[in-house]
Amino acid sequence: MKDTLGVVIGTMGAIPCCIICPNPFKEVHQGNVGLVTKFGKFYKAVDPGLVNINPLSEKIIQIDVKIQTAEVPEQICMTKDNVTLRLTSVIYYHIVAPHKAAFGINNVRQALMERTQTTLRHVVGARVLQDVIERREEIAQSIGEIIEDVAAGWGVQVESMLIKDIVFSQELQESLSMAAQSKRIGESKIIAAKAEVESAKLMRQAADILSSAPAMQIRYLEAMQAMAKSANSKVIFLPAANQTMGNALNAAMAANPTGESSSAPAEGSYQDFGGQDPGFQQAMHARVVENI
Repeated sequence: MKDTLGVVIGTMGAIPCCIICPNPFKEVHQGNVGLVTKFGKFYKAVDPGLVNINPLSEKIIQIDVKIQTAEVPEQICMTKDNVTLRLTSVIYYHIVAPHKAAFGINNVRQALMERTQTTLRHVVGARVLQDVIERREEIAQSIGEIIEDVAAGWGVQVESMLIKDIVFSQELQESLSMAAQSKRIGESKIIAAKAEVESAKLMRQAADILSSAPAMQIRYLEAMQAMAKSANSKVIFLPAANQTMGNALNAAMAANPTGESSSAPAEGSYQDFGGQDPGFQQAMHARVVENI
């Protein structure tokens, strides 16, 4: 009877000039889903647009099905190694079953926030501080998976959960800063030590090369050439092999700036005289160096 009367009143209310009867047409906004109840019982779901209902026996409830954000209040959590942290997070969700969200739970938003807070404390409490700092995304993903299983029963799908900020105490911040500084100093010392090792290796290789016979002969000849360019007269006996000394003295005579040739061998080499006689060779060494 009441339902029939509502139909009649609704029909009259649809007439623009009839202002004493309620309008049976209700608007459902875009992004919402309308839930129609008949005598308090869920009757049907309607899409956005203009919906005709019985003004006496039916009511319409609009449920937002767009993606929503819920900022979780700051939580004080303790890690596995007994470090206290303050965490702020945010959760993204949307309703996929409007009738469950409307009739299955009193306040779906508040329920999600409470569940997130509890799960956050549980997950963070099972990890040490270093893991919380380095694996923030992994922790947030674990929390989101746990919440998603529970929220599915409420007609809600959790899109993602993010940890926005991790706040440390002043003492902990100073301790972490000192640890990071010590690590940087240690790394710089390691780099410097490696550079010293490489430098020592190169110096050792250079010493080995300079101590070889060819290198010593080159240095010997350079010293003789430097002595030959000097204007002072010198008599020097050098303990060297005849062939090596002879080559050096010939080079010295060739570089003699005085241009005197009367005291030098006529053929340009002291080896043309005296053969291999040791006394003669020693005398020639002294004479040539004296002329230099």
